[in-house]
Amino acid sequence: MVHSVALVLGGGGAAGNAWQIGVIAGLAEAGVDLTEIADLVVGTSAGATAAAQVRSGISTADLLASILSPPNRPVGQHRERPPSLPMGTVFERMRAIGATATSAADLQRAMGAFGLESDSALEAGAGQRRAMVAARLPRHEWPDRPMIVVAVDAHTGELAAFDRESGVDLVDAVTASTAAPGLVPTVAIKGSRYIDGGMRSLDNADLASGYEHVVVLSPLSGRSGTLPEGQFEGLRRFPGAELGSQVETLRKQGSHVEVITPDADSRAAMGTNNMDPATRVPAARAGTAQGKQEATRLVRLRRT
Repeated sequence: MVHSVALVLGGGGAAGNAWQIGVIAGLAEAGVDLTEIADLVVGTSAGATAAAQVRSGISTADLLASILSPPNRPVGQHRERPPSLPMGTVFERMRAIGATATSAADLQRAMGAFGLESDSALEAGAGQRRAMVAARLPRHEWPDRPMIVVAVDAHTGELAAFDRESGVDLVDAVTASTAAPGLVPTVAIKGSRYIDGGMRSLDNADLASGYEHVVVLSPLSGRSGTLPEGQFEGLRRFPGAELGSQVETLRKQGSHVEVITPDADSRAAMGTNNMDPATRVPAARAGTAQGKQEATRLVRLRRT
């Protein structure tokens, strides 16, 4: 292996995205700027949005400021959210799919089928949702430096690792990576349709194979017993899809892996509903404080 660093950003909803930006800003303030150090960034679901943000060329301080000081809307102006199915119903269906799946491939195909089945109720909001994703991205062009955005083909259940060379629009790629089946419509790209990359793995850290150093920011994989019924708890993962097994494989391949998950203060700030936009500010603040503390673990990555 040559000296190289991969940054892996996992799924975790609005709170997870804000926490990741906070951690990255805190690390940078402490002298470890992953926006500069990372040779590759891998983003899944909310982490795909964070990946596009950290690869945008905007400073970590400005990215953090955009979360802590959201733009004001005129009085009386409300952003109507696209249609979605009841969240509890969606996650109940996901757990049922997991209970009957016989393999990881079977699980991913079934999740894709669920997404396609739900499109009839959700498709009317597809354009609005794409616009919402676009508004979150500081730049709409792929960065020059390597970045992978992870989605799953809804028809086949296969991995889709979009990058600059894929010929896919960045906004479409991030919209696909964040398309949780049943909650938002599948995303049409080049004749196929795609769902959230978290249906394969919350983190997809295995895509960092071959890098000497791998840093994983995982909003959900380290959590236990803190999420309420109706959200991510209880979703089935087959061997190889969980972060622990992916990290073990990377280490056996020779990578030095550091995994950062929310500490107690960050978990409290993120609350029990990661989808709630109101969690963004407290999650970002807690993430920043945690990032400053975590910097000593990553001191070897500093570049002069």
